[in-house]
Amino acid sequence: MSPISVVFLNGPNANLYGLDPDGTYGRESFPALKARCERHADGLGVRLDFRQSNHEGVLIDWIQEARGHADGLIVNAAGLTYTSVAILDALLAFPGPIIEAHMSNIWKREPFRHHSFVSKAATGIVAGLGGLGYELAITAVATLVRDART
Repeated sequence: MSPISVVFLNGPNANLYGLDPDGTYGRESFPALKARCERHADGLGVRLDFRQSNHEGVLIDWIQEARGHADGLIVNAAGLTYTSVAILDALLAFPGPIIEAHMSNIWKREPFRHHSFVSKAATGIVAGLGGLGYELAITAVATLVRDART
């Protein structure tokens, strides 16, 4: 059986994680978070492609590209979660499981963050657990893919 391939997309400003240690997203830097996720994925036998862009069109291109090679997607669209119908449309065309991930608990934040366009396409959501949530999202998508293969 071929290894599970997962694309993990992070949206605008995720590259700034850890720069404000007392802020919403905690102390872990984006490079440290990426390394943590790669270690976790390796332990699960998952080939992880972890990316970040501040540009909506690039994220859409990556979602479309994933259709050809990824078994599952994890998406933290960041601020675009609440505004991008275009990202939703791209996600709706992806045939595998999609996990929506957020570092913070979006329902404890400003009311505009309580509606997610990404959720309409997501198989499941992990929010409010920081880096642990990212690891749980990887575990979830890997499990969903494995279950679908059996």
